[in-house]
Amino acid sequence: MERSSEEEAPTDEEDGDQAACLIRTPGRSEDEEVKVTPACKPFTGGVPEPSMDILALRLCRGLVHQDPEKSETGPTSGVMSESQTEVVEPERDAPSVSPSSLVETCSPSPSSLSSYFSSKHHHLDLSSSSSSSSSVLSLTPPLPPSVELSALLTDTKLTLDVYKGGAAALPLLWGSVPGQLRGLQYLRLGSEDQPAVDAALEVLPHLTELRSLAVRGHCFYDSHGDPLPGLLTTLPTSVSSLSDLVHLDLSFNRLSCLPSCLLSLPVLTSLLLCNNHLSALPPDIGQLSSLTYLSLLGNELVSLPQSLGQLQALQTLDISHNLLQQLPDEIGSLEGLVKLELSHNKLKQLPESMGSLLALRELVIYSNDIRLIPHCLNKLPLLKIDVRDNPLGRPPTPPPLPPAPNQAETKVQELHLGCNQHSFCVSSAGCHVFLPGGAELLFPPGCLVTTTRLKWVEKRPERKWVRLEEHDTLLSRPLELSPHGITFLKPVEVCVPYHRTKRREVVVQKFDGGSWSTLPTVLRRGSEGHSSHPGGRPARLACCSVSQFSWFMAVSRPVKDSCSVTPAGALLVSSADPGVKLQFPPDSTLQTRSITLQVLQVSVSEVQALCGDPQARVSSLLCLSQTPSIDFLQPIKVQIPLPPGVTGHTVDTSCLHLLHGDPTAHTWTDITSQVSLDVTHLYAIFYITHFSWYWLWYTTQRCVGGVVRKVYQRLKQFKVQFLVLQRKTDPSQVMLQCLPSNKVESRVKSLSERYDGPQPSDLCDLLEGEQFFAGFEKGLDISTESPDCVAGRLCFVFYSSMKNLKEVYICPDQGQKGPVRGQVSFYRGEIPSNLPEEVARKRKGPDSQWLSTLPLRLPALNSENNFIMEEHQYPPLNLGDPESGYLTEANLLSISLQIAKDWRVIGINLGLSYQELDRIQFKYRDNLGALVLEMLFRWARGQSSAGPGAASRLVAALMESGRTDLAEEIENIVSIGRRKYSESLRRVGLEEGSSSLAEAQQ
Repeated sequence: MERSSEEEAPTDEEDGDQAACLIRTPGRSEDEEVKVTPACKPFTGGVPEPSMDILALRLCRGLVHQDPEKSETGPTSGVMSESQTEVVEPERDAPSVSPSSLVETCSPSPSSLSSYFSSKHHHLDLSSSSSSSSSVLSLTPPLPPSVELSALLTDTKLTLDVYKGGAAALPLLWGSVPGQLRGLQYLRLGSEDQPAVDAALEVLPHLTELRSLAVRGHCFYDSHGDPLPGLLTTLPTSVSSLSDLVHLDLSFNRLSCLPSCLLSLPVLTSLLLCNNHLSALPPDIGQLSSLTYLSLLGNELVSLPQSLGQLQALQTLDISHNLLQQLPDEIGSLEGLVKLELSHNKLKQLPESMGSLLALRELVIYSNDIRLIPHCLNKLPLLKIDVRDNPLGRPPTPPPLPPAPNQAETKVQELHLGCNQHSFCVSSAGCHVFLPGGAELLFPPGCLVTTTRLKWVEKRPERKWVRLEEHDTLLSRPLELSPHGITFLKPVEVCVPYHRTKRREVVVQKFDGGSWSTLPTVLRRGSEGHSSHPGGRPARLACCSVSQFSWFMAVSRPVKDSCSVTPAGALLVSSADPGVKLQFPPDSTLQTRSITLQVLQVSVSEVQALCGDPQARVSSLLCLSQTPSIDFLQPIKVQIPLPPGVTGHTVDTSCLHLLHGDPTAHTWTDITSQVSLDVTHLYAIFYITHFSWYWLWYTTQRCVGGVVRKVYQRLKQFKVQFLVLQRKTDPSQVMLQCLPSNKVESRVKSLSERYDGPQPSDLCDLLEGEQFFAGFEKGLDISTESPDCVAGRLCFVFYSSMKNLKEVYICPDQGQKGPVRGQVSFYRGEIPSNLPEEVARKRKGPDSQWLSTLPLRLPALNSENNFIMEEHQYPPLNLGDPESGYLTEANLLSISLQIAKDWRVIGINLGLSYQELDRIQFKYRDNLGALVLEMLFRWARGQSSAGPGAASRLVAALMESGRTDLAEEIENIVSIGRRKYSESLRRVGLEEGSSSLAEAQQ
């Protein structure tokens, strides 16, 4: 689950200011109290800072926030549209505020404020200043005598909800200055006076350019201090002509049903119907396809229509304080829903379809009657749930509720596959399939109509299969599931095992035959009864839901945060570092854009060592991208924490450098002099109009793009070492491996009993996904029939979390006699164009792509071209013991003559790996008898120290492989041996249990 917003929200002064008054002005600095540098220089193309009188602002806040009990909320991490930020709270008895012009709405002139307070509170004596634009139109009544038109009407805004009965001024203005009203975009009306609001509604259809409209009550209070309710009961049908309306607030009125004219507003995005008397919503509410914010707080709703699921653009839905007992399953179709408010209802359960709300980040369900949280919600990694005041875990009160038919999950059949079982059947009843290595596939009941045979296979992690982005790391082999064209009726869960990763996001990527795409991913441990290693812990699994089979792999990457920016603006906070924020002002874009933010943590000590500056400090690296990739119309505010050890009180601004990176051209440019860079106590703030990569450096030396480029490239590389080991029993079998330097010691220790060879090579640098080759030289040769052999060189692709391993057989060059002292050299393949120069120069030997060279030694050949070994190829071997089952070497040889072509299946069931069997097959590809012997005796040698039961394990493997005849033959041999053993004990008068003496007598 995602951490709560209180944990993720920064606590700097800027955020406190935002939480207090919710006023945002593009281009205005909110950190003037903690500034340590002079006022920022103007940014070209920015919005000028509006001048605002401090007294007027405070009086404005007094007007807007009249409810002393209104709670104020600060910004939460993640995505928050500015329009939402300003319209979420009005339900709580606060006057409506325009989403895009809050400052202008809240800032009437000082003279008008004086007039207002003089008329309402006679004890206040505020001198009113005359205005050059004072109106000659008489608005008395309905307004106080001293009210000037300039205090009410600007070019596009008209505010009449600060005067009781002020709505009656709208018809007067329309009759006197209709030309000024036709261009209105923002209109605020109170609804406490019935004749006034009725007269105003007749004028509304003529204001065709309106974008924001508020007709709401609770703007004023009676003599007892209680808020006055609004009297609006309906809207005229002619309101449907307001085709540009995007924001509508009808809160605190007497609406009993949704006015039908609202369903004809094509671009309406925010609709507030709080605290009315709605008992139902119309079945065709799905026509409001542009709606992103819908608040129905404080109504009398008993149910919701199914068409609610058609509001695909909806991001926030507030239906708290109603009478809902259940939610429709169609609520799971709201794919873009980010916040869902369900508090103070009568809900007893949540639908399983809510597991499809992959964008949901906040679910508020407190004060309901919910006793069980659906398991599907646990699969939403970004979700934060408020479950206060619910009887969770308590038994249902009598009488118990009958369980829903689809709520009781039936346990599906489990199917554990072996390494040789690459196909399986799934019926309509579903199945839970466990693959070798830890992968799991969960087929729910009803996902298939008829029984279908499916296949799986693991691919080698080669470059033709794997496409990694910048800073990605491969964590698993590509898993292919087929047939690709099959479509499942219900989503199938695919779980890919992955290696451990730190401080990075793990995702499943899907290959459709042309490109890889990222799927929503949930991380969990595998089933307790299934482990990638027998007796070990369950594997780490990256799980996703798919409707079709394809190729899948697990990848780690820096955490990605994304949001959609609309013309109303947005706020994006990094989940990796909450101190990193992007603020998009209103009208920064004309179309919706998808924004992606990645924050890369950088080691300061490593940067200091690479650039040679012990005083260097660097911030996190910001990787910003957008779709479509065009410049913003307004500057975007970027906040980033200062580098470690640097504060606003001690910083030398001449040493701060803001670097702009171009990932396609691999260049870094110092743009400090081109942007407006402000510094607070903890943060640096700058404004940009296009997205790329940004990196803040603090260094006493001259910071240039070349140094930054070198440091950045080196940070992407892995320090690795090469191993070349020969099997002790067969020196011609050579293992080649490339390992990250921190894994070499443990690997060599685990292989020392079976392999012998030189020490690991010197350190060198490789990139994730880089190709390199190994070639044999100085009297050594490798068969061209060996897999992955290209022109005498073996091809590798380096992946830091995978086993970069190959085992091959080598031989002396033709004409070589006696022992051969050769070598294997490792070379780069295609050198990446962005490789740092110092890495390319660090080469030894004649080949500029050289990486490492390690020696090899082959013994001499005898007359039969076989290596002269000190031990026999198949040493004498007796398997087991007389008490539990005993097989001699002669018995094993007799069995091997009958195995023939079944050797591979038997070897797999005996526990030999695919790699071992491939090596055996390659070594004895022309001699089936020797191949079977090698397979059988290799297994038998491993059983010599495994204790009793080896014979029974061999019988079980033969039975599983379909060779019942051989299994019965071995059982007969063991049975005869046991009988002879018992007879010998009786013959010499010994008790059973003296097996060692009996063996000595045999």
